[in-house]
Amino acid sequence: MSRPIVRIHNTETNEIIDREMNDTEFAEYNKMLEILTQEEVDRNAKIAQRAALLERLGITEEEARILLGGN
Repeated sequence: MSRPIVRIHNTETNEIIDREMNDTEFAEYNKMLEILTQEEVDRNAKIAQRAALLERLGITEEEARILLGGN
């Protein structure tokens, strides 16, 4: 599998270099992907929990906002 490409643009000379990520950059990239993936999983779980709670209460999200004093 090829690694993502890094673009380096020297604005003084207008030289553009495209290269694959080195080992350090690629490790950091993978770490960030894991964090973002976990954040997405957590966000989806929270949405599902909120939907389940509203279902148990038998109210809509708009009705819940009104009850909680939101706009």
